[in-house]
Amino acid sequence: MMANCCGLLTYQKKPVPLKSVEVKLEVRGHVAKVVSTLSYENEEDKPIEADFVFPLPGDAAVCHFSAKTGQTEIVAEVKEKQEAREEYDDALSYGYQAYLLEESEPSADVFSLCVGSLPPGESASIRLEYVTELAVQADDGLKFCLPAVLHPRYQPLGSEGSSLQVTSVPASLVPYNLSFSARLSSPRPVSKVESNCPLDHLQYLNTKQTRATVNLAEGYKFDRDVELLIYYKDAHRPTAVVEAGQASAKPGTLMGDPVVMLSLYPGFPQPEMSSVSSCGEFVFLLDRSDSMKNCIGSAKDTLLLLLKSLPMGCYFNIYSFGWSYEHMFPKSVEYSEETIEEALKIVKEMCTDQGGTNILGALQHIYSQSYIPNQPRQLFVFTDGDVWNIKEVLDLVKKNSGSHRCFSFGFGQGASSAFINGLAKEGGGHAQFITENDMMQPKVMQSLRFALQTAVMDISVNWNLPKGVSVTVLSPPITKLIQGQRSLVYAQLTGQSSETAAGCGTVKYRLAGHRFRNQQHFSLKPAEDTG
Repeated sequence: MMANCCGLLTYQKKPVPLKSVEVKLEVRGHVAKVVSTLSYENEEDKPIEADFVFPLPGDAAVCHFSAKTGQTEIVAEVKEKQEAREEYDDALSYGYQAYLLEESEPSADVFSLCVGSLPPGESASIRLEYVTELAVQADDGLKFCLPAVLHPRYQPLGSEGSSLQVTSVPASLVPYNLSFSARLSSPRPVSKVESNCPLDHLQYLNTKQTRATVNLAEGYKFDRDVELLIYYKDAHRPTAVVEAGQASAKPGTLMGDPVVMLSLYPGFPQPEMSSVSSCGEFVFLLDRSDSMKNCIGSAKDTLLLLLKSLPMGCYFNIYSFGWSYEHMFPKSVEYSEETIEEALKIVKEMCTDQGGTNILGALQHIYSQSYIPNQPRQLFVFTDGDVWNIKEVLDLVKKNSGSHRCFSFGFGQGASSAFINGLAKEGGGHAQFITENDMMQPKVMQSLRFALQTAVMDISVNWNLPKGVSVTVLSPPITKLIQGQRSLVYAQLTGQSSETAAGCGTVKYRLAGHRFRNQQHFSLKPAEDTG
């Protein structure tokens, strides 16, 4: 194994000293905007050429990037990849400062920046802004994670894949402090904020407690990922946030028009929910590659708990993979005392002895197996996401999404959010992330509860708006609805309306052969905050 650090690195992979980190977090409802400023200094007596490598959530959208060296500041423009690379090479050949920011080919949650030549004694200040949705946890908290950029990420020697196993850095070895502040606003009151790191007291900015601020305690050493859990009162009630367009942008454009975010929690009718399935074919797929060495125990514990919690009469099978794959039974077997006892014994003896990560072959074999009548297939994947062919794997899951649901579990602090979330998104299931400090049981039982729910079909969203106002939906179509899980819909609102005007979004769907609808009314007046 070899270390592959994040942060500012020379072309020889030697870290450039990091002097300070400042992060400002703005949370609105279920979405977060993150503004990070990182300062580095070349302490060598000669110029260095460096890359800036940093991990992001897989679904993050970078909305601003700038780099400042001495008195020169460069603000990034979005360009076609090849054109950007050619301009970057030309600038370097003329001796100019140049920066190239691009998404890593192997993994969509790692971005890299070519900083170019940094003179001796010169500082580089990098400012990055991105927007991301916050994942809902089993206890209804919204989780934000700030990755510690000094953590090394690992990959097998000779592997072309991006590596994602993270090890912790002792606080005594971290030569800088982190300045971190969060500003929260929501239609629902903020009830509390928790963290794995010391926080100052939560301060409310209004009497309704819908706006608040919280800071990381001064002097905290950034020696591990910073996790923030945000809790709202009445978390399961649907909400809507309307944000005003930018005053400098032209009306009728995306940036000039207001945008609405609907947060939907469908309340399924009780009679249909009481007929929750007690059957199904449960296929478990365990990553036994080398990169799982530090978290195979947690993955096995998760699998064992799921196996013990399955309903009698269902069917199951267990696959594991590394360079190749193995299956416990030639085909799925009925869940009984005998079969589960045999499975538990074999799982307890499993270890990371399978080499690299080739999940594609295992999935292809699983999808080639015939389906059991009246036993809906549910696929559970346990991995750290250290996969070199992410797009090919996700395309395969999407191609087979009509015949199964995929529930994914990511293990370790460096688990690939792009891959873990992608499996659940393309497979119509749910993603969970489990680190060594997480309480595993509620997450496992939540995913199993989701898997036992009857699949919702024919989902559509309709809009009822005042005359003169039109809507353009910006988010992909909703492909799944699960009881207790929120769905977000974004839409651009074009046209003029009065400040007292209101709109309505309606979600229609079919469950257990019956048609249902959920409505959410909202004011067209934009929120006070802009972002």
